[in-house]
Amino acid sequence: MSADKLSVKKALNLAIAKQIAGAAEAEARKNNWNVVIAIVDDGGHLIYLQRLDDTQYASVEVATRKAQTAIGFKRPTKAVEDAVAAGRTGMLNLPLIPLEGGLPLTADGKIIGAIGVSGVTSQQDGVVAQAGAEALAKLLQA
Repeated sequence: MSADKLSVKKALNLAIAKQIAGAAEAEARKNNWNVVIAIVDDGGHLIYLQRLDDTQYASVEVATRKAQTAIGFKRPTKAVEDAVAAGRTGMLNLPLIPLEGGLPLTADGKIIGAIGVSGVTSQQDGVVAQAGAEALAKLLQA
């Protein structure tokens, strides 16, 4: 088999992860929100983690798990939160965090990783995560 038969896929790298986190941090600072920002690759493995000063340490694990939930289920964690709120409590037995603040990151229509944010309310975490996801979209357009 020749190498040209293998799939080619986009992948997050540390430099891009830092830019995504930087945009999320800017949104958090604009609102005076102390958060943890986690970026994972398409396998759910941590690439970059950033904890703003005075953010509770429990948010390190929560942000990482939100990112892993978003990549593992290929959807925003808000969708999981909504499903549980609608009565699908069986989902709580799955390895996930059913709270807004995790978003898949995409390139060319493919999921290449995820961002997870924790530290303030779930809705506010979602705003910060969205800023990071939008930064990736802008980087890809440049």
